[in-house]
Amino acid sequence: MIISVLTIFPESFESFLKTPVVARAVDKGLVSIDIVDIKEFAQGSFRHIDDSPFGGGAGMVMRCQPVLDALRHVKEQDPSGDVRSVAMTPAGTPYDQKTARRFAELPHLILLCGHYEGMDARIFGSIDEEISMGDYILTGGELPAMTVIDSVVRLLPGALRDASTEEESFEDGLLEYPQYTQPRDYEGMSVPDVLLSGDHGRIRRYRRQEALRLTKERRPDLLERYIAEGKLTKEEEELLFLLEQEPQM
Repeated sequence: MIISVLTIFPESFESFLKTPVVARAVDKGLVSIDIVDIKEFAQGSFRHIDDSPFGGGAGMVMRCQPVLDALRHVKEQDPSGDVRSVAMTPAGTPYDQKTARRFAELPHLILLCGHYEGMDARIFGSIDEEISMGDYILTGGELPAMTVIDSVVRLLPGALRDASTEEESFEDGLLEYPQYTQPRDYEGMSVPDVLLSGDHGRIRRYRRQEALRLTKERRPDLLERYIAEGKLTKEEEELLFLLEQEPQM
């Protein structure tokens, strides 16, 4: 897989690319990450990459020319033509695990990082889709791009040392169950006895119940979708019924 990042701050990615999961995936040849400096494509004696918005308004807007030239350059370097371009923008579709899995199947993903007050709207005519990290504003698209890269790379076969992604939050539609490690007791807080029982059947059932509990309490929208999609098993129906019978705190 190839991931190309178009940014005006390439130095932002230097330490990120050294993080264990990403660096290991690159070293193993699972992914190639190319950081492209949009500034190198700016034209004119002053090489402007931004300008004031037509019609007035605060801040500066990224200009079409350097962004589109950078985008074309990256696409031209891939003879397969099988490339998908994605812009990081607060007006985009909310990013989720389902999208991460879709991106992980792509041979070449281009991530465009916006900055300033935004990008010239004409740029988006050459972009395949726009994604957002949530209903809040960041200074630029670099952090969202890192989020996308991390979430996608860890899904690539061989990127992680085990199959830990299979039971993580959102992978099957629910939040992940709580995790515990040593010591067994700490300042009066104990690990649930069932996890120390050695009974794998009880442990599996307990973890499923806790996943349902967390999802019901914190993300009822996910649970509703899970049920609507027909994913709820007979055992999970029973576990939900037991949760409903518990006294309310």
